[in-house]
Amino acid sequence: MEPSKRISRRRALGIAGGALVALGGATALVRTRGYDVPADRAAKLQAFSPWHFLVVAAVARRIAAPDVEDGSVPSTDDVDVAGFIDGYVARMAEPLRRDLLRLLGFVEHLAPLMTGHASRFTKLSAAEQDRVLSWLESNDRDLLRGAFDALKSLVFMGYYRDVRTWKVIGYLGPFVGRPEAGWY
Repeated sequence: MEPSKRISRRRALGIAGGALVALGGATALVRTRGYDVPADRAAKLQAFSPWHFLVVAAVARRIAAPDVEDGSVPSTDDVDVAGFIDGYVARMAEPLRRDLLRLLGFVEHLAPLMTGHASRFTKLSAAEQDRVLSWLESNDRDLLRGAFDALKSLVFMGYYRDVRTWKVIGYLGPFVGRPEAGWY
């Protein structure tokens, strides 16, 4: 190649960097598509985008999965755990909200890859989702174990706030304001 037609190192790095940014943008576009939330639910979201909502709903289903499938235990969808968490996150300080939203992105896109799955978390089977969450829960890194603990705490706050779930754990409910017949 003639010296005048040679590409400088700086220009080559600029082209390579631009290509990486374009590839990353295309990957993000592909990996954040296909999240279908009913329009009435999407209109009510406060802190979450539709994909955040669906990730939280999937995580909640696995963390608070009922031991029996006879309909006697309300599901996380029945008590709208993801909706509760969306409202809770909307009231968080901005740095905490940003970190939690990033955690949801990690759970959706990177944690499955780190456990050998090519698909995003919301597309995995229940057993595969359990393996991803177990990996997060038992990780050697304190930050990842703490992240799982945060998700679990949010899910349990959202789940056990509903009177229908108290019977599952034998909780009789608060004494203050208790109806004569009890809460359930």
